[in-house]
Amino acid sequence: MRLQQATWPDLDGRSPLVVVALGSVEQHGRHLPLTTDTVIAQAVAEAAVPELDDAVLAPALAYGASGEHEDFPGTISIGTEALAALLVEYGRSVGRWAGRLLVVNGHGGNLEALRTAVPRLRQEGRDVAWFPCGVPGGDAHAGRTETSLVLHVEPAAVRAELAEAGETTPIAELLPRLRAEGVRAVSPLGVLGDPSGASAAEGSAMLAALVGRLVAAVRGWDADAAGRLLG
Repeated sequence: MRLQQATWPDLDGRSPLVVVALGSVEQHGRHLPLTTDTVIAQAVAEAAVPELDDAVLAPALAYGASGEHEDFPGTISIGTEALAALLVEYGRSVGRWAGRLLVVNGHGGNLEALRTAVPRLRQEGRDVAWFPCGVPGGDAHAGRTETSLVLHVEPAAVRAELAEAGETTPIAELLPRLRAEGVRAVSPLGVLGDPSGASAAEGSAMLAALVGRLVAAVRGWDADAAGRLLG
């Protein structure tokens, strides 16, 4: 069931799991859309919901904390504090009629807000958790990983002829500069990785693996101290 197509009687007397994608509106190089993180998180959530018991897909939360990308036009960030507040109020409202809430996160910049909001909701007695759309071994931003995923999910949105490699230094080494100076100072193209070799077939395999991990994690429903589902 999609919440955007439901009426209140469709949900009356139920206590479903609400699944909502959380993304961002931020630059993703010259070749990927500003909504890349939302597109990917939504695709994961949509594919997972039919595999879950009594699950409802909510409209995506499309804005996140993307301050490190604000030197690029098109980026719209609401910041960590506002995002955390939004998530808390969202969880409280959903909790009035739903049994559980799962946030499927597509943007790394949202992590601090999730780690603040979800434990608070859980301490209030609400059954809330989150799951990251991370690909093991994948590059950080607008590289082969995200390009492959978008080629699979929304191929018309990819401007493949404009794809170029950006800064390929491991993200762990770049973090101090990224936090202090922003992405543009580190990569003028806005890419942290190399989209070379990206393909829809690779994106399909990545999506299937993400969905499989998410479904298994929801069935186990074991969260760490930050509210992140394990598995």
